[in-house]
Amino acid sequence: MKKFLTLTCAALLTPMLAHGAFTLDSRYQDNDGDLVADIPSDASLLKDPSTLVFAYTPVEDPAVYKEVWSEFLDHLSNKTGKKVQFFPVQSNAAQIEAMRAGRLHIAGFNTGSNPLAVACAGLRPFAMMAGADGSFGYEMEIITYPDSGIAKVEDIRGGEMAFTSQTSNSGFKAPSAILKADYNMVAGEDFEPVFSGKHDNSILGVANKDYKAAAVANSVLHRMLSRDVVTEDQLVSLYKSQTFPTTGYGLAHNLKPELQEKIQEAFFTFDWTGTALEEEFSKSGEAQFVPITFKNHWEVIRKIDAANGVAYNCQ
Repeated sequence: MKKFLTLTCAALLTPMLAHGAFTLDSRYQDNDGDLVADIPSDASLLKDPSTLVFAYTPVEDPAVYKEVWSEFLDHLSNKTGKKVQFFPVQSNAAQIEAMRAGRLHIAGFNTGSNPLAVACAGLRPFAMMAGADGSFGYEMEIITYPDSGIAKVEDIRGGEMAFTSQTSNSGFKAPSAILKADYNMVAGEDFEPVFSGKHDNSILGVANKDYKAAAVANSVLHRMLSRDVVTEDQLVSLYKSQTFPTTGYGLAHNLKPELQEKIQEAFFTFDWTGTALEEEFSKSGEAQFVPITFKNHWEVIRKIDAANGVAYNCQ
């Protein structure tokens, strides 16, 4: 087996946040400790709307996605016995506020806004898109080259490390948080950061020994390996993060329990074959909905947010 595979660190990120560190807005309860709002036990607080409102995470032209989701929404209507309306939201803030105000019942929230929606809007995430084999998302890896003198992450201290750009999650934000939280290493203090501009630049830079170490998205790395742009024996993986989740689908916490069950059933029984949903999302390798939990699948995102000083302001 080649060196790239044998030296890949598969260890998961260790939790930096204790159970109680992620807190919900005071209007919600979390008695079971799963980090999401409980379904109200008081029947008078439960909602059973005649029309369910669904929103997909904001995109450049949200109206286009009304057609993409149309067959799924018909299926959702059949499963729940309710009318279903597509809500073309314009921003993450508007989407969160709509659920908080009770105007939005089911939604896909993007990776970064999921914790805010859970904390401030009572979102109960339960599903995510995945490939036919159940795989989803990608990981951040810190890579070097054989005989670079770097055998473990700590050996980067005092040297140089390549990032892609400051706006990249896997190319800057995630590794910065992880290096600080797990290794007590801060860019500009403990090592010199350089910026390559793109993941493929960083990968080629390491393979060609221009950079001793780099943080990259392994989805890009895998594509470059499959095209033989770089080879496994040119690279050594020092660290592999937990998988970063994609858009998380969830529902308002105060819908009647039996309605919540029917909505979840609709997601997991939808046949993608020949649908507009399949046509659109197969481009990114997605073919089904799979179950998730916010507590487990968003642990890495909560950790990154905490390390970067992100606060969930519900005012």
